Amino acid sequence: MSSTASHLDACENCTTALQGDFCHQCGQSAHSPVRSFGHAIEEVFESFWHLDGRIFRTLRQLLLPGRLAADYLAGHRTRYIPPIRLFVIVAVLTFFVARLAVHVDAGTFVDQTPAPPEVATAFKDARTTEEVEKARLTHVKPLETARDTLPESLRFTMDRAIAKVEKQAAQRNRELSALPAATPSATPAPPPVPVPARPKAYTPVDIDFLPGFANRWLTGQAEIIRLNLPRINERPQLLVNAFFASVPSALFVLVPLFAFLLKVFYLGSGRLYLEHLVVALYSHAFLCVALLGILLLTMVAGQMANVPIAGTLIGVVVAVLLAWMPLYLLLMQRRVYGQSWLVTFLKFTALGWLYFTVVTTATVFLAIASLARI
Repeated sequence: MSSTASHLDACENCTTALQGDFCHQCGQSAHSPVRSFGHAIEEVFESFWHLDGRIFRTLRQLLLPGRLAADYLAGHRTRYIPPIRLFVIVAVLTFFVARLAVHVDAGTFVDQTPAPPEVATAFKDARTTEEVEKARLTHVKPLETARDTLPESLRFTMDRAIAKVEKQAAQRNRELSALPAATPSATPAPPPVPVPARPKAYTPVDIDFLPGFANRWLTGQAEIIRLNLPRINERPQLLVNAFFASVPSALFVLVPLFAFLLKVFYLGSGRLYLEHLVVALYSHAFLCVALLGILLLTMVAGQMANVPIAGTLIGVVVAVLLAWMPLYLLLMQRRVYGQSWLVTFLKFTALGWLYFTVVTTATVFLAIASLARI
């Protein structure tokens, strides 16, 4: 690549004579990314990561509770990556790694999930088909009663549990039929109890307080989930991947909500909503970084399964990180808002309980929605 190809005499944007690496008139770089592959790569990293030292300085300050948020709100912004960009980077990276770190073995959930101990014990202790049938009814009847109380679209969960019990009963009957007769009066084992077939379709969702279009949408989602269940049985990792792929999008709703809660809890602080949003972004960025560290440590532990001391040490570090996450948020809240420890603790506890409830609810809905996205 020639010198004239990468270093121009005049700005290509406004034709102003260049006196350095940037145009003093419009600010455009003198290096053209379309004329040099090296500058093209540099521009990608510069625009997305801003790897000019600020990323490392930002992460270093982020690890100190409240230091980064306090500096940014005090006007010291040029030395740090903007909070929204930092949050996007670490959130996308964290949940990308989560998809690599969290694995679920393929196979049918009914076959792979161990039976409840009391069910397995009941069938194991049965010595005749009559005892098998008695044990089957004992465990199936409560499940059938529970299934009847659920909406039609959710009864498949109980159907799977019933099918599991029926399978255990059939297996025990086959074992008994293979045993030699202990006495002449022994009763021959009947044929295996057939597993009830799952219904092919569900009743449309009809929730009274929802408008018609919402019920129709929920009905469609329930049908998609029903059709996806066989695929999840064969490849449960699909559900894990869909869930983690959806989390960053959900965070873009949860983070502004957390900022709104901060605004409500600190009405007398004199801070604007956008200032609370900065605190929320840095808070969630730290949580993502901590979660990323836990995921990476878990992956390392999996590779060192044959070294007991390594697994123990990693387990201790993971436990410390989990304990540090809420403590970090408490210290950050105290440093940014500057209220007394008692007031800060009371607000932190109430805010944490409320937000944890919201996050838990969102996680459940996200898991259900992921069933319809695979």
